[in-house]
Amino acid sequence: MSDRLYIFDTTLRDGEQSPGCSMNIEEKMRVAHSLATLGVDIIEAGFPIASPGDFEAVHRIASEVKGPCIAGLARAHPKDIERAAEAVKPAGDRARIHTFIATSPIHMEAKLRMTPDQVVERAVEAVKQAKSLAPEVEFSAEDAGRSEMDFLCKIVEATIAAGARIINIPDTVGYMTPNEFGARIGELMTRVPNSDQAIFSVHCHNDLGLAVANSLAAVENGARQVECTINGLGERAGNAALEEMVMILRTRSDRYDIETSVDTTKIVPTSKLVSQITGMPIQPNKAIVGANAFAHESGIHQDGVLKHKKTYEIMTPESVGWNTNRMVLGKHSGRAALKSRYESLGVEIDADQLSAVFERFKVLADKKKDIFDEDLMVIFSGDSEVELERVKLVSLHAASGTKDAPVAAVELDIEGEIHRATAQGDGPVDAAFQAIKSLVEPNGKLLLYSVNAITAGTDAQGEVTVRLQDGDRVVNGQGSDTDIVVASAKALIAALNKLPNMHAKEIHAQHSGV
Repeated sequence: MSDRLYIFDTTLRDGEQSPGCSMNIEEKMRVAHSLATLGVDIIEAGFPIASPGDFEAVHRIASEVKGPCIAGLARAHPKDIERAAEAVKPAGDRARIHTFIATSPIHMEAKLRMTPDQVVERAVEAVKQAKSLAPEVEFSAEDAGRSEMDFLCKIVEATIAAGARIINIPDTVGYMTPNEFGARIGELMTRVPNSDQAIFSVHCHNDLGLAVANSLAAVENGARQVECTINGLGERAGNAALEEMVMILRTRSDRYDIETSVDTTKIVPTSKLVSQITGMPIQPNKAIVGANAFAHESGIHQDGVLKHKKTYEIMTPESVGWNTNRMVLGKHSGRAALKSRYESLGVEIDADQLSAVFERFKVLADKKKDIFDEDLMVIFSGDSEVELERVKLVSLHAASGTKDAPVAAVELDIEGEIHRATAQGDGPVDAAFQAIKSLVEPNGKLLLYSVNAITAGTDAQGEVTVRLQDGDRVVNGQGSDTDIVVASAKALIAALNKLPNMHAKEIHAQHSGV
């Protein structure tokens, strides 16, 4: 029989800690349901002590998402652990508390200012407390990659004895190389007397581009849980990419007789959903989920693929959820066909959502000839923000030319009142942004403006991502339209709607009838 690797997804915790990737509760719920459909074993739903919003998100995911184990992260502090236990409690026997403390000399001395003995004592107390509050406890030795081996063995043995049944060995700063990291896992499992009582896990960061390679080396040496994220999201350079880890094991089953529970055909839809919600575009040459992952331009490659796909494709596009066929959907299509197509993309859609999405679909179908899967995902993703719209785009007119200064006139509905403004800019998009931002405050500092053509053709929808910073808060907004200026305005407004103190500038009140 093949061996079993548990997939621990931390997109909603470590992935969300990527700058600009914060999600609201409804967005987290959509991602969590998608991860459950994907078939991950554990969802790390958040860090409950971090904020009331994070607690509520973890609690709702534990209450509503069925299938995976639901984990809440907690420092090795009593209040953290109590809060995490309360958050994951609705998951019942699928609840897990994931507690951690740093174990490297630099972290213990500079950050914790604790002695090694104090760290072991704190870790044991945390595990015992967590064990009394939840059916499953995971312990992580933060910065294990730079920890002294003798001390790491000591704390792992002690936390297993205290009740931890999952021991996570993180390469927190992405420092190790595959041979080093694999050997470290093997040595721990050999030297720790009670290692057979726990599943060994790894959590690798990608600072040197080795997160997946290090995770794979750990699996080769006995680790049977890998902590990863969709699209490799995460702090700094990110985490091990779930899609890469899973497809390595599947594609190289001749070398790795190890199975996962992941339905690989749901990988691409989940990847796109996470990208749209976080506003983090997927680079075209990204393995598995990038737009070019199964594209062939070289004549030699094209000739080979036409003769036999396996000449240049080691896996099929369909095996990871790419649809190589064009969507046969248009303005004459009905609700049943649309719902069926969403289901094939792994998107659960209820009757109320279907009605709203169907209206958006019809509007787009009147604008463009071909509707693609990518279009459908954008249409669906736009439906979740309706209740949060304090600012709505009523109308936009932009004009530019080779000899004329670009100008844009906008009409906004701001909390039920109509406001209008006209502004010039370096181009029609800049002019539209200047007009919109003249009507609201705070309007944030623009950190990112990104445009992607969702599908081919001059009638393609453009998807725009805007990232704003207001003080310490960073928010993303996405907008899509066949008119890129309109898409840009929608993206900016979506981001502005996420700024908690955003309101109409009083100085523009007199212009409401202009």
